[in-house]
Amino acid sequence: MSDTTAPAAPASPATTSAAYRTYVLLLLTGVYTFNFIDRQIIGILSPAIKEDLGLADWQLGILKGFAFAVLYTTLGIPIARFADRSNRVTIISIALALWSGFTAISGACQNFAQLALARVGVGIGEAGGSPPAHSLISDYFPKEKRAGALAVYAMGIPIGIAFAYLAGGWITETFSWRVAFVVVGLPGVAVAILLKFTVREPRRGETEASAKETDAFHGLHIIEPASGFEKVIFSFCKLLPASWRAEGFSEIATVWRAAKHLMSIPTYRAVVFGATAISFSTYANGTWLIDFYSRSHADFSLLTVLFTLGLISGTAYALGTFLGGSLVDFFAKKNKRMYGYVPAIALIANVPLFLVALWHPSPVVSLIFQVPVHLAIGFYLGPSFALAQTLAPLSVRALSTAVFFFILNMIALGFGPTLAGVLSSLLTGVFTEELALRWSLAVVSLSGIVGAWYYYQVGQRIPADWEKATGEKIDGGKA
Repeated sequence: MSDTTAPAAPASPATTSAAYRTYVLLLLTGVYTFNFIDRQIIGILSPAIKEDLGLADWQLGILKGFAFAVLYTTLGIPIARFADRSNRVTIISIALALWSGFTAISGACQNFAQLALARVGVGIGEAGGSPPAHSLISDYFPKEKRAGALAVYAMGIPIGIAFAYLAGGWITETFSWRVAFVVVGLPGVAVAILLKFTVREPRRGETEASAKETDAFHGLHIIEPASGFEKVIFSFCKLLPASWRAEGFSEIATVWRAAKHLMSIPTYRAVVFGATAISFSTYANGTWLIDFYSRSHADFSLLTVLFTLGLISGTAYALGTFLGGSLVDFFAKKNKRMYGYVPAIALIANVPLFLVALWHPSPVVSLIFQVPVHLAIGFYLGPSFALAQTLAPLSVRALSTAVFFFILNMIALGFGPTLAGVLSSLLTGVFTEELALRWSLAVVSLSGIVGAWYYYQVGQRIPADWEKATGEKIDGGKA
């Protein structure tokens, strides 16, 4: 007897209840929370790992940065291309199970090489997380509510970091850093199963009819190379099996043309460079913060530092992330320039606040200043994620986030923590180990000023690009 059961129809946001959309958003936020727990836990456990395995700062820098970022960034693009045409819920579920498993495996590692390979595995899994999730959220929420919705999703960053501080610190103090890896890793597998069986794949572009009409990349099939670089791709594809050559060339060339198109949009380009600049600072400082307090305030309870930073991340950072998206959604109804100006103001205030926290001799005052530092640093996330979706053609929205993250993470995540560690090691020959790290973090934090300048450029450039992408008429930056 044949199976006549038809596959479930894609969910339509027009008929899906607000409660279900909220459930999907909160569950995806939970997935992103595990993303950052598993990404950041290495920084929280860093002092214990350093002591147990006898690692140098440059090795810790590689574990925190390059080892994770190298495949996380490069695999994100082909996975995103697949997600733009396939079931995004399935992709996210598999990715979550994969990175959670490698996090748990990290607890069994006995040396630098093994731990580096485990971090590479975590990066491979996390490559399939955010690009399809951003695309899903954009199909559940219209562009007028997208900055707020993606800001809620981005709250997974501070909440994940908070859990990493609180759980990682306590478990390490009570048991060991190895147990901490296992405890924070395994629950992600259960969440992956929940996601797969409770979230429906939505129809693409339901919230934006006009996006379908202007999408030059939908169904694009490229046969002949049109540029010097495409000729190189064409030649490379001749090395593939004959049955793969045509499709392989078309796929790679389409990704190349889509990436060129996205980076040709002035607002998109400014968002990418602005987010990269500020993330260079936040990734470096975030992954070395516990090392900083353990060295610069050695007499102060490290467990108190972990607990305090966990609370600050879960409250001030989360609040700043939520406010950034909500304020932009509110003010952008009248002036689209607020997509850039709101983050720019917050980021320019962040740098001097962090320098006070870094150089004040009192650990209590330093931790107090971490509150406004964390509040300000979250403002750019929701608006940036929203613009990466709204400015992109419909059929390459997951790819848009992957291109965004490729540039951001290869530079910021790959080299921010690594540069801080290398610089600290170099300066140790001039200063004490404590002062070398302090100067290293002060230097990398200055990239936040570059980020603020780029977000000011977003505010200057957005009216024309928004109108071109959405068809909305904008007068002088006002909707």
